Amino acid sequence: MSEQFMVKKLKNPVDWTVEVPGSKSMTNRALLLAALSEDTVSLDGVLFSEDSRHFLSALQTLGFVVEVNEAKRCVRVTGCGGVIPRKEAEINVGSAGTAARFLTAMLGFSDGVYTIQASEQMKKRPMAPLFVLLKEAGAEIEYLEKENCLPVRLRGCAHRTKERKEPLVLALDISQSTQFLSALLLISPMIKQGLCIHITSEKTDGSYIRITRKMMEAFGAESVFRGCSYEVPPKTFYHKDHYTIEPDMSAACYFYAAAAVTGGRALVKRVHMDNTQGDLKFLDVLERMGCVVSEADDGIVVSGPETGSLRGITADMNDFSDQALTLAAIAPFATEKVRIERIGHIRLQESDRIHAITAELSRLGIQCDEEAEAVTIYPGTPHGGVVLTYDDHRVAMAFSLIGLKTDGILIDNPGCCRKTFEDYFSILARLTSADC
Repeated sequence: MSEQFMVKKLKNPVDWTVEVPGSKSMTNRALLLAALSEDTVSLDGVLFSEDSRHFLSALQTLGFVVEVNEAKRCVRVTGCGGVIPRKEAEINVGSAGTAARFLTAMLGFSDGVYTIQASEQMKKRPMAPLFVLLKEAGAEIEYLEKENCLPVRLRGCAHRTKERKEPLVLALDISQSTQFLSALLLISPMIKQGLCIHITSEKTDGSYIRITRKMMEAFGAESVFRGCSYEVPPKTFYHKDHYTIEPDMSAACYFYAAAAVTGGRALVKRVHMDNTQGDLKFLDVLERMGCVVSEADDGIVVSGPETGSLRGITADMNDFSDQALTLAAIAPFATEKVRIERIGHIRLQESDRIHAITAELSRLGIQCDEEAEAVTIYPGTPHGGVVLTYDDHRVAMAFSLIGLKTDGILIDNPGCCRKTFEDYFSILARLTSADC
């Protein structure tokens, strides 16, 4: 992929039928569940991207037997029942937040000594809430660069948790990221006495937490949510021989937004209304803006407004914030302003995404109001220009949508999409080249 990608402005509304890869979030959860299982687990529909490859490589480095078939999107993992085969190793999680949080939690409750390396981008992302809890549980953590950040060298606390007779009780703030909670829930079978997590933040639940608990249930593990706490009973085990990962709803939303902004039609195969991922809620946003959403035998279809104009809305996107950038990219083409609220936590992701929205839309001539936890975007006609992506895959994919309606949109560093959807710009080039 070249250093910049020129998006082709379309002459006609889109009429696209596409397939998207497996869910990144579910892929990395499934890999961890399989590794902690008592069985050998076959995973279908696996996403192969930079993030998932870091996770796979880490598991192999830790001694797990992992068989990979990228052509068939399959992975087979021999679980070790909560035991890490190698007692000393060094892994690299790259820029993968799920790999960083999930694997750190697993190693923190192990009986080994491990070094966890990360990309420069991941070194800046929050880890303190997880490190604090691991230390409370008895893990020893040495910060190799900056305190409370990766990279670290840690000694697991298994020897201390084995001495416990009562369930381990921890307190956790999930306002910065729900991945900390998901990480602790996922590794809970390693804590044979059981686990109780008290949530101290205003936010106590979320779509990705629900995905975690549903996947745990599919692997035979019960968890209980009591409003402000999560409990996993003693002697919990994972048992599963086969699991199929859903198509990535986050990826599907870019094609649905293309239908919305061009007044066209997009069908994403194998995505259905029973999809468990939080980004399914983005379809409600598109309906509020005037789109029609329907389900066919082979997937969900989104059709843009019959009037050709999107309506302005105010949207609380706290629970599906990966699509805040997608909504922001199509917002200038609405007839009224679009306000996106309760997204302050996205400032701490791969980039400061609220600032990226306002900086890049302003660069293209669109008026925006930036707040600590919200952004307001006013109707306007973008002009051509280079979109900086901040090495953030979601900035790159979302802002490509503007180029479908605007001449001269150049996406800088499109290769950053290898993090989750490495073929995105190849697929976009193929789809737009068919326009005549």
